Amino acid sequence: MTQKQFDLDKLNEQFERMQPAEIIRWAVDQFYPKLAMTSSFGPESGVLLHLVSRVRPDVPVLFLETGYHFPETLEYKNALIKQFGLTRVRDLRADPARRQKLVTDHAGVPYEKNPDLCCQVNKVEPLDAALNDYDAWMSGIRRNQTDFRKTVRILEYYEGDRYKISPLAVWTSRETWWYLKEHQIPQHPLYEKGYLSIGCWPCTRPIQAGDDERSGRWAGRAKKECGIHTFKEVKRPEEAEKPAVAPDNSENI
Repeated sequence: MTQKQFDLDKLNEQFERMQPAEIIRWAVDQFYPKLAMTSSFGPESGVLLHLVSRVRPDVPVLFLETGYHFPETLEYKNALIKQFGLTRVRDLRADPARRQKLVTDHAGVPYEKNPDLCCQVNKVEPLDAALNDYDAWMSGIRRNQTDFRKTVRILEYYEGDRYKISPLAVWTSRETWWYLKEHQIPQHPLYEKGYLSIGCWPCTRPIQAGDDERSGRWAGRAKKECGIHTFKEVKRPEEAEKPAVAPDNSENI
């Protein structure tokens, strides 16, 4: 586990004024090689993947292979891996026996009968196990995606003595769209068909005009998160704050 401790309030104040690429460089300097990132290889995923690849293309990319992805997602994943030269994409899968029991106990359709448990087994548990190899991980979540995410800080300290970095937290969907366009990064094939947020095919629908971008996820349910951004408790800043071992100066950020 990481022994690094920072003044989170000070760093987050600085990060609010910085570009995502600068935040990523700071994360790499502080945590690599014990640093990973997660990616769904969905719409807008190309932004963070591209940014990270320009700093260190060998940062491990954790992909939750649930077995329920759209074929287009897997094709898009392969295309971005090749385009960005990503060298360490890890497919995370549920424990086979645990997954089989889930499917059997729920008549073959756990995503319909118990979507929370389905996400727990196929996403949360594999990610939780994989994160034991790292001190910090980066995510592409943004504040304007959901009510839960609107309070996310760029750098957070989690139970288990691990940090999470969200370099795109302050960006809007318009900014991510322009980034993709400027850098000629292809969009997910289903994006033009109204899929603005894409997860597993049984739980993803195209959205209607005027809906928020994640309204097509678990449509008709109160559920808005799969759990990978909520399963760990965020600790209070003072629990991670020991300025004596914080970065020496802002030039390193």
